[in-house]
This record gives sequence, structure tokens and C-alpha cells, in this order.
Amino acid sequence: MRISFATAPANPDSGARVVLAAKGELIGAATALDAELSGAVARAVAAARFDGEAASVVELLGHGSMRVLVVGLGEPGKIDAAGWEKAGAAIVAKLLTSGETAVSVDFAGVGADAEAAAHLAHGAVLRAYRFDKYRTTMKDKAKPTLTSLTIVNAPAGSDTAFAPLAAIAAGVMLTRDLVSEPANVIYPESFVERARVLADAGISIDVLDEAAMRRLGMGALLGVSLGSEREARMLVMRWNGGGDAKPVVLVGKGVTFDTGGISLKPPAGMEDMKWDMGGAGAVTGAMLALAGRKAKANVIGVCGLVENMPDGKAQRPGDVVTSMSGQTIEVINTDAEGRLVLCDAIWWAQEEFAPEVVVDLATLTGAIIISLGHEFGGIFANDDGLAAQLIAAGAATGDKLWRMPLDEPYDKLIDSQIADMKNVGPREGGPITAAKFIQRFVKPGVKWAHLDIAGMVWASKDGALWAKGATGYGVRLLDRFIADNFEAK
Repeated sequence: MRISFATAPANPDSGARVVLAAKGELIGAATALDAELSGAVARAVAAARFDGEAASVVELLGHGSMRVLVVGLGEPGKIDAAGWEKAGAAIVAKLLTSGETAVSVDFAGVGADAEAAAHLAHGAVLRAYRFDKYRTTMKDKAKPTLTSLTIVNAPAGSDTAFAPLAAIAAGVMLTRDLVSEPANVIYPESFVERARVLADAGISIDVLDEAAMRRLGMGALLGVSLGSEREARMLVMRWNGGGDAKPVVLVGKGVTFDTGGISLKPPAGMEDMKWDMGGAGAVTGAMLALAGRKAKANVIGVCGLVENMPDGKAQRPGDVVTSMSGQTIEVINTDAEGRLVLCDAIWWAQEEFAPEVVVDLATLTGAIIISLGHEFGGIFANDDGLAAQLIAAGAATGDKLWRMPLDEPYDKLIDSQIADMKNVGPREGGPITAAKFIQRFVKPGVKWAHLDIAGMVWASKDGALWAKGATGYGVRLLDRFIADNFEAK
């Protein structure tokens, strides 16, 4: 989607034109257009029982074949960045496959600033994403046609305000691409190759192969990979934009396909497990976003990349593995594999970089979906301040988080009779015992948060800023978290 801003007006007599309305009233160019069309806008609005609710849309024809959309913004004076993004997304959702190739949005008389225009454009870009790469027989009416959006009578500085949002959108698109690809295309080695594009943005890339991880003693992570023909990888991405400041470490679970291993998942829905690398996808997209907007912070992204397959060489329930930390783990269920990947990745990152803050993201448990549905990711944290920062970033970007407990009684539920711990506890409290498992690998003094995002990386229906499929959840959250708390001002 090409975005442009024009300070001059534009009055096309064909194509698509958008005017805006607040709740209960036409505003700005909408009133002028209504007069120009002899009251047609007001009649269309009345007939549709349109009252300017946020992201609501009414369509009518103007002069000739000109398509006119009236788009609602909600309560006057209460329209925030999210509201402008939803308005931009609503425009694209209406026109994406309409046959129109271009749309202009008229900001005349709206009284909005450059940030508003930029966020409307940001929402449009996010909603325009489609993953049609493998669809060869799609009917013409189903194919996207809209390729450009122009904001006319744009506030001064709109293009400058949009530049960092464009970088963030690029990160979201990368994450959506990674999550959408099938597992025969994205596996540990090919994930790494896709991520090498980040080097063009100034990110340094390092990769640990299985031999290197074996030398380091990563028996937990490598145990997950035993049954796969695809070798595991550790992807390390470094962005140094903050001088001598200690880095923030972001760790992503990257199980590129999860059969459950010997503890095989039921066949129904197993195809969805291509997105079990959604945490690694979010970390990779966030790193691209940070580099793209030249964030003044030091951030390191670490992705543990494995494929969990059943095979004669695969680890079995009851096996004991030794993690890089030296702690031993009884593998009760091979389908609780993400925590085995994360524990070695987090320990290695602490040994290598001595961070003060570590945040991990993982599609870790189905039980978090039972708890929170598809509205919130779960957050577990050992520091109240860090939890508050992440929750605030989620609220600001729409990548919402809900804090879950980490009380001590849950910890003893993962004690093992023959090893230091087992990789699952009882059925009840599953997301919490999973978090307690990871917490055992967090060094004293390190502020740590675990985001269980299993319900958020993929959507079975359209959302405000995405079509059904990969959502890109986590990229905007992490970018905002860094921007608000770690960037030099």
C-alpha cells in the first residue's frame, strides 16, 4: 500500500473519496461535499442509520462514478491514535477488493494534527496485508485492487510523523509473513535466512548451529530437535542504537512446527502448529521495526528455532535432559517443548550479555487461551514495574496483556522425583506452572517477563487491523515498550 500526503485539496470525479464524520455530525469536507451533492451525503447517512461510530462506514455515489465513503471517528475530542488507525483500516477493508485502485481521504476542516493523519495511514497499511502467495485460482473479484491511499489537505508534517510508523508496519509485515508460511518453507535454517534481511537495516546477525549449542550444553533445546530432519538453530540479532546502555534482551520461542513429538497432538487442527514460532516471529519483526526507525536503544533478539517431530531418535516421555544451566529436567510430556527451548535460550542470553531485563514471547500453552480467549496475551513477571511497562505498551498499541500470578505454591508443582524438575505440572494452572518452569532459569537480579501469546498470533476471523490469519501480535507492543522505557530522549 503506497501512502502519500498532500497539503492541497483534491476533487476527483472518479475513484474513491473519503470524508469523515464524528459521532452525531458530519465534519470538515463531509459538510462541503454534502452541499456539493445537494444533501446526498446527509440522506445516505440517515438511510443507513449511521451516527459516526468509530470505524463505521457508509458508501454512496458522487459525481459520475466517484465512490464516496463517509467514515466515522467516534466521540469528538476523544479520538486517539487507535481510533485513527481503526478508521484507516476500515477504509481499506471496504475498498481492498472493490475494484478501486486509489483512494483519497480529505482532512479539510477536521481539526486533526499530523499524528492523526499518520496513524490513519498506519491503520490502512496494516489492514491492507494479505498472504495470497500460494493462491493460484483466486477469482478476480477476490483479488486486492487497492494499491494507494492519499491524505489530502494533510496537516503539515504528516509524512515525518508517518515515517517511524512505516518502519513499525514493515516489522509487522515480516512477522505476519513468517507466521503465515507453511512449515515446509519456514524451518530453523530457512527462518534464519529470511532474517538475514535485517542486516540491511543495520542489525548484526549471529547464528549458533547444533554443534555450537551441543558444546554449550543446551540439552533441553536440542532434546526437542532430536526427532527432526531439520537441524536446530539459535538466531541472535543485535541492534546497537543506545550507546553504552545495557541491552534489553527479547527471547522468542521458534518451534517452526510442533507435532507434539512422541506425545503426539490430535490430527484435527495440527496444521495450525506452523505458527508455533509466533514468539520468534514477533521478536524478529520487532527488531526490524526498531532498526527501521533508528531506535536509540540497545536491544538483542534471541530466537530458539527447532522443529518438534516424532521419530525413532525423538526424546521420549520419561527422558531426563540437562539444560545449559546444569539443571536437569524430566520430560513428562514431549508436547511441552517450548519451555525446553526457552530455558536454554534465556540462560545463554544471560551468560552472553548480562542483561538487566529479559522479556520472552511464546505460543506456550493452549491453556492460556482457555483462560483469556483471544483478547489478551498472558503476562507473568518477577517485577511489578516491568509488568506495568509492558501492560501499558500493550494498551497503547492494542496488543493487550493481562497479568497472571507467579505465586510460590505453583513452583513445587513441577518438582520431579528423579530430576531437578519436570517439564509439566498438573492440568490445573498450566500456564502458571509453565511460567514457573521458565523462571527457574532466570538469574537473581534480572527483571524478567514471560508473555504467553498462544491465543494472539493467529486469528480465525478479521480484526480491526488484520484480515483473518497472522496478526503480527507483539511487534508494536515490543516497539512501544522499548520506545517508552529504554530510548534515550
